[in-house]
Amino acid sequence: MRQSTEEFIVTGINYKKTDAVVRGQFAINNEQYNTLLASATRFGVSDMFIVSTCNRTEVYGFATSPRSFIELICSVCEGDAVTFESMAYIKKGEPAVMHLYQVAAGLDSQILGDYEILGQIKNAVKQAKNAGYIGQFMERLLNSVLQASKAVKTNTALSGGTVSVSFAAVQCMKEYAGQMGIEPSGLKVALIGTGKIGRVTCRNVIDYLHTRSITLVNRTEATAQALAAELHIESTPFENLTNAVTDANVILVSTNAGKAILTEKHVAGKGAKLIIDISVPCNVSAEAQAMPGITFVNVDQLAKIKDETLQKRSAEIPKALAIIEENLNEFYEWCDMRRHVPVIRDMKHKLLAIHFQPVHRNTTNISEAKPEEKVQKVLNNLAMNIRNGNTPGCFYIQAINEYIA
Repeated sequence: MRQSTEEFIVTGINYKKTDAVVRGQFAINNEQYNTLLASATRFGVSDMFIVSTCNRTEVYGFATSPRSFIELICSVCEGDAVTFESMAYIKKGEPAVMHLYQVAAGLDSQILGDYEILGQIKNAVKQAKNAGYIGQFMERLLNSVLQASKAVKTNTALSGGTVSVSFAAVQCMKEYAGQMGIEPSGLKVALIGTGKIGRVTCRNVIDYLHTRSITLVNRTEATAQALAAELHIESTPFENLTNAVTDANVILVSTNAGKAILTEKHVAGKGAKLIIDISVPCNVSAEAQAMPGITFVNVDQLAKIKDETLQKRSAEIPKALAIIEENLNEFYEWCDMRRHVPVIRDMKHKLLAIHFQPVHRNTTNISEAKPEEKVQKVLNNLAMNIRNGNTPGCFYIQAINEYIA
């Protein structure tokens, strides 16, 4: 199926209409993503990729209808299609394309300019491409989107400073230390989950709070051990989670589990603690959140951070949009030319046929032994005229006249 801008769809939910609890019902982990990719064609989906982060779950691509995307997502999620659809946004054509550019540039992030989204998009696309769900149109679109995002990062201060979910967690920890009457460097931290976000957060804790009293806990022990050795901190097996929590006054949860990792039994009777959960779905049980002495903060609360850096980022939005517009125009030019490829290909066949017609063999201007060079020159002019005038029928006749003149 030949795909075009007009048929491109994005369907999703994000932080603007849903809280972390609801988003958690529709979060897609790697295993679920592979399941969706294996079954997508049964839902009428052709090309697609899914972006699932702490503040959004979105499907981009081509399907028989947006409803196909919704049913696909909900086939592996805890949440149901009715709930998803009631809070979802559905964009098609140019609005869908623009949405992807803005998401990749950090303009649609819960914390403006949060650049971690680009890596998440790349990973999602790589997984979909390996499964055969990224065709020529999507490939070209994504290349343009990534190019625009990098240009925004390089040429604006939209992602300047140190504001992200992980940095917001550090700021929250600093405030908590003040409330306890201790220096931030005196905090004892248990960090559960050493994936990408966990690693970034851990480095931020060391850099900004100047503490190495950090114990890493991860289901795959070797991953935690490797990071601990690199950063000169401690790690402990997942089986020792309770001990790690007992010794800490701050617990950072950055896991990607389908259910709560930190429960009431881990924190009951263990004293006052700050628990920051940057996982979606939430990986701290409701009972643990409500325990006496527990201060609980999730990603939505972290995103409310306001500082001078965010104000500076807001001033960069017009520059970022201008860069996106430039890349969009180049992409649409490619789309226009792609739409006219059949006309140009047919024109090439016609010109070559004219060259070899006996009635024209004695015509000086078209009797060259190798017509390819002249044909290509005429086709180049045809392509330029179509792009500028968008009236291929008229230029078709003009090209023939130009060739035989």
